[in-house]
Amino acid sequence: MKVGYARVSTEDQKLDLQIQALQRAGCTELFTDRGISGSCMQRPGLKRALKTLEPGGALVVWRLDRLGRSLIGLVNLMDSLGKRGVDFVSLTETLDTSCSGGRLVFHMMAALAEFERTLISERTRAGMAAARENGQRLGRPPALSHHELLVAHEAITRRGEDLHEVASRYNVTPRTLKKWLRRKGFSL
Repeated sequence: MKVGYARVSTEDQKLDLQIQALQRAGCTELFTDRGISGSCMQRPGLKRALKTLEPGGALVVWRLDRLGRSLIGLVNLMDSLGKRGVDFVSLTETLDTSCSGGRLVFHMMAALAEFERTLISERTRAGMAAARENGQRLGRPPALSHHELLVAHEAITRRGEDLHEVASRYNVTPRTLKKWLRRKGFSL
């Protein structure tokens, strides 16, 4: 049995092209997800498709990125399918894990994607280190200025105001206020 799965990232996009291709490929059941990113592997339509699959069956997608954008998620899913005796077919990439060539191509694609992600991560870390060396501040700006922290600390410790009320006044959560007070050396 061939089970088809189609996904679009936004509610406005159409599934027609994918569904027609899956039907032409002989899928007897079709499952879909709308408005859900491919980076999330927990999708209702995908879950139903996976539950339907039995040993000897195949999960079919129009294109690999319709199944997922996370390499780790894809590799884990392929491993899970393989252990259950279920094949995987991606129509656009002509990828079919029912044959050894298809399994080889999938593993090569996975290895290259992992290599690319590692390179991106290394470049990002190097760029951040260079920015720090040049004195650039990284990350989100502080939620409160030093003066605001002084006033907030005084309101809590000297005037006995409630932490939640003071935090609300500065449009931050009590947790954020406490974190910034501690970070700047103020004790509560």
